[in-house]
This record gives sequence, C-alpha cells and structure tokens, in this order.
Amino acid sequence: MSSSTSDKRVTISAPANAPTRSSKAPPRRSMGPRQQSLPHFTPDNYSSDEDDKFFHEGDKHASLGATKNGDAAATAEPKPGSGWTNGQVPPQFTPTMTLHPYTRSGRLMLYSHHRRWINFQSSWSRIGKDSTELDAVHKESSSGASIMTGCLIEEAKTVKALVSQLCECFYKAGWATGTGGGVSIRVGGPAENRPYRVFVAPSGVQKEDMVGDDVFELDMDGQVVAPPKTPMLRQSACTPLWYVVYNRVPSAMCVIHTHSMNAQLATLLDPTEKSEALRITHLEMIKGVGNHSYDSVLEVPIIDNRPSEDLLAEQLDAAILKYPKCNAVLVRRHGIYAWGDSWEQAKAQCESFDYLFETAVKMKGMGLDCGVVPVSGTYHVEKKKKKLEEEKKKEDVEMNDASSNSPPAKRQKMEGGGVAPAFNGSSATNNEADLVCSDKTDIPIVPRDSKVLLLDIEGTTTSISFVKDVLFPFVLKNLEAYVDKMTDEDKKTTLAELIADLDALDENHAVKKMNPQHTIVDIVKALMGSDVKATGLKSLQGKMWKSGYASGELVGHIYSDFLPMLDWCKANDVKVCIYSSGSIGAQKLLFKHTEKGDITEYFGGRHFDTTSGSKKEAASYQTIASALGVKPEEIIFVSDLEAEIYAARDAGMRAVVSVRPGNAPLSVETKKDFPIVRSLLQLCGNSN
Repeated sequence: MSSSTSDKRVTISAPANAPTRSSKAPPRRSMGPRQQSLPHFTPDNYSSDEDDKFFHEGDKHASLGATKNGDAAATAEPKPGSGWTNGQVPPQFTPTMTLHPYTRSGRLMLYSHHRRWINFQSSWSRIGKDSTELDAVHKESSSGASIMTGCLIEEAKTVKALVSQLCECFYKAGWATGTGGGVSIRVGGPAENRPYRVFVAPSGVQKEDMVGDDVFELDMDGQVVAPPKTPMLRQSACTPLWYVVYNRVPSAMCVIHTHSMNAQLATLLDPTEKSEALRITHLEMIKGVGNHSYDSVLEVPIIDNRPSEDLLAEQLDAAILKYPKCNAVLVRRHGIYAWGDSWEQAKAQCESFDYLFETAVKMKGMGLDCGVVPVSGTYHVEKKKKKLEEEKKKEDVEMNDASSNSPPAKRQKMEGGGVAPAFNGSSATNNEADLVCSDKTDIPIVPRDSKVLLLDIEGTTTSISFVKDVLFPFVLKNLEAYVDKMTDEDKKTTLAELIADLDALDENHAVKKMNPQHTIVDIVKALMGSDVKATGLKSLQGKMWKSGYASGELVGHIYSDFLPMLDWCKANDVKVCIYSSGSIGAQKLLFKHTEKGDITEYFGGRHFDTTSGSKKEAASYQTIASALGVKPEEIIFVSDLEAEIYAARDAGMRAVVSVRPGNAPLSVETKKDFPIVRSLLQLCGNSN
C-alpha cells in the first residue's frame, strides 16, 4: 500500500516486536477500555461518516484540552485540507485493531456492501427505466433511491466531495494533468420542486489533491451561493461552458472536461484541421456514448481552440445545436467536453468517447478510416442468405466454365448475371462481399515499387455517389437557365460538339433509338439519361460545374485518407497523376474546391481524360505512360472498375482495385487476380 499523499491513504505498521502468524504465536492482547468503547464495524452500522466521527471526536478532546490550558487558538475550526491526507491519524486506530478496509474481513465488508464512489443515490444503471438490456440504443440512464436525509448542507457536502473524487480519478487516468480539466455537477431543479444548484471545480489546483472544501457552489445565474472554504481560489475558466451545456441540454446534470491525449489526437486525424466533425462507425463502444447503436454513424463535432476557454462558449453552443445527438464536443488541439443526465452517465460516456478516440487514432495508423462503414465483419441475416446464394451462383459459373473451357470474361459482373455498363457516374451499390480479404495480397507500395501513381477519381479518391447524386443533378437542375444565358456563338459551338457525341455512338445505342431533338437541352438529357461519357457533354458539364463551385453551391468530396496519401507521396518524390472519364477541367475544379481546400498543387498538372483514349482500352494507358516519359510497368494504376483494371494490366501497368463503400461489386476472378485496397494509405510504405 502506497503512503503517498496523492493516494490519500495512511500506512500503519505493526510494532517491530509483533509476533508473526504461526501456530506458536501468542494470543492477541485484549483491547483496552478506550478501544472497546469504539463501535464495531458491521455491514449494518458502517457508513462513510465513521472516519469523520473519529476525527471530530479527536478534535473535540483536543479542543477541550486546549481550553483547559487556555490556548484559545486551538479552539478554531480545522484548516481546509487537514486530516488523514496530511498524516493526522486518529489515535484510536492502532495496529491491534481490525482496520477497515485493510484486512481481509474489512475488504470483504467493503466489496460486499459499500460502493467506492461517494454518492447521493443508492445505485445507477446506463439502461433507463423505459429501456431494456436488449435495446440497441440507450438515451437515458436510471438511478436508485436518494440516500440523502433531505438536508441541503449534507447534500452540498456530498456533491463537493464527489467532485473532488472524480477529479482525482481523471488525474489518474491522465485526463487532468498539470491542473487541467474539471467537473461540474448540478442538483435539484423543477423535477424536485426546487432551484438548481451547480457545483464546479476550481481553477489552477492539483486535481489529484482536491477536497470538497475547494469546490464552488453556484446558482443557475452563475452567482456564488457558497464559496469554497479554501481561501484564494478562483472559479474554473470552464464555468461559462458548463452553463452553455446546462442551458442548451436541459437533461444534462453533469459536465466533464478533460485534456485526454486520445481526444486531442482525434482532432488531428484530419491533417488540414478543417473538419467540423469526427465520424466513427461500427465500433461496439459507440453504444456507450448514448443515442447511438453499434452500426450508427457517430459524428463528434470539433471546434477550434481559443486563447482562453471562456471564448469557446459561442462555438460550443453552435456545435451542440448542429449535432444534437452527440453528448460531447471536441476542442481541436485541446480536449473534450462531455455530459450526461447524471454524473455516472457523463463519466461512462466520457470513458466511451475516449475509448473510441484511441481506436480511431490507432485505426488511422493501420490505414483504416474509422468513419467508413465496413462491408464485412458485421453479421446480418440477410447478408448470410445472400452469401449462400452467391456461393451457389459461383459453383454454377465454375461448372459452366469447366464444361465450355472458356476463359473468364474481363468485364465487370453485376448481380443477376448482367454486365456492368462501361461508364462512371453510377449510383452507390451494395459491395459488402468485396471487403473479404482477396487471394492477392501483394499490394505494391510507393516509393518502393513505383515513383508514379495513376489514380481514378470516382470510387477511388471520391465517393462514387458524388457525381451521380451531386454533380449530375446540379447540371440537370440548372441546364435550361444556363443555356439561356449562353451567347449565340457558344450555343452554336456547344450544339455542334453534342451532335458529334451523338454521331459517335453505335447505331444500336439507346440514345440513337430515342432520336432526340437537336437542341442542347434535349441532347444533354438524353446522353446523361443513358450515362454516356462523351467529350462534348463533358465540356459543357465542366463549364456548369465551374459556376457551381465558384458560387459555393458545389463542394468537392474526397476520402479522408486521400490528403495524407498525397502528403506521403510529396515527401517521397512520388508523382501522383489523375485519369478520369471526367474532363480535365472538371477534375481540376473538383480538387480545387474540396472540403479540405485546394489540393491541385499535388498533381503538378498531370491530368488525363478521355482525350487520351477510352479507359477500357490498353492503348490509352500506353499513351499516358508515353506522356509521362516512363514505361507502363513503372506505373501503379488504381481504379474501382474492372474493365479499367484489366485494360491497365494489359498495357503493362501494375493494377490495384479500390474498394470503397457503394462501389460496384467485383467478380470472383478480379478478387483472385488483383490486389485490393480499402484505403489509399495502404499504398504508402518505406523504401527499404
């Protein structure tokens, strides 16, 4: 047992001549009259006030003796912080006594009947009274009966002691070092037909050595109801923030602020430090933060730090309003504020958040994104049935291939046996089976295996649904208004380009059969309705997107691992190039107006589109290699579409499949023949 003051315990040693425990040990000496007069500890009569009783009895005797001796100063109240912590051990506790809880019987008594936390209620559970243990989401906690006598003075003493106990706990967890962090608890309120009282930890004190006499008691207007007994203390700079939470979240009865290292690092997972929220999903401990289940997408808001904490009040209030389901707010390069409907819930949720932040940081180190929904590793009944159906189809395909002796098709297979259309801009689909580990595990890395990286956009750097669900609808929505504002010369040029796109289509193409009117609006709608990727159409779309980005209506999406990968490549002299069916102008617009800012500098103008040839033709990749001045085998190409992967491999490039949530499902052959990455950071490694 430690004797340090931070543990707030006392080491009591037996006399040097005390007998050891053996069969020949003499019988224990009987207790004296004073010792026999002390109450015996039993589960029925022990309370947390026993130590105070002994201490104050000692004070009483000391005071009486001092008065007889005429020492008036000795009659004063004990100074704050005096007691066991400072070595003042009551004389009643001698080595011959059975001390609680330092003996076996004492520990048995403690862990059988007495909780370790100072409290004002008999019990607590994370599961609310209207919930069950089987509910996926828990919002409210539940508490047992009050153990207070109804005396407000006794309640205040209990809460103040609890605040100091929590601060000590958080110090030991590494959350409140250097006097940082703090706790606020409020009691009362309309539910108890009395005003709220708010108890707050002071500023600038060592949290591991706090006592109840250090705690401020305030009302809901922030006025001091009872100052701490310890002199010269100041309220925490967090005090205005406690009130932001209490006023914005009526159910909140406790707010915790920590300087946890995990919380601080979690705010830096975005190297641009512009993200307004940290996304986490499919982790078991998400259940512990309230309002979310295992498979929910938890968004923890992040606000920027300020020189002093009181300046954060407005940002904190806005974050709570924008993310009402989250019971915490991160402060960048600082820490976290978390709250709950009881001090127990606030503590449990704060612990759960910290666990999730540590997991997120470690996942990032593994090249995994904590905000991406995994497509394997989570059991679903429907998924199991689907897997069995896919295995049966696979067996049928293998039997047919064996009978026909025909090689596997190098085209993207879709559910239902059809062939995927050879174009981008498709909707997100269910590709859960693709995140099962592939047979090909030899993922090439840069700069060890290559100094040139050629990347597709949709499904690789950017969500596949961004084009389909954001960019394309923007064009169709604003097409007529945009055309009306064009000059006659621009209309003439654009129409000629679109007619050329039509003429280039096969006679049996669906658009040809539609025979659209030769107007800009009709041709664009026909081509986009069939997801045709043509040069004239791309040029017009690019011009419209430019206006959307300029107005701020459009913001380009990129995956969170893309920018760190670009930083790695830049630091290791790896050239990153883009090859997309979108026009070069559209590519630059997207990367100039991303949610992370302008990232076009990373590409050095190395952009390629369909003017270099179809992405499904090997010759196109050979053309790009020549333009870059390298051999095809010196290039790593990454895409989500099988037709492109096969074409790049046929040209001699090292092809890698990108698997992102919503990408088109992969064929069995592709998963066997190509390495698969779920994050672009998997391509980064040292040169040894």
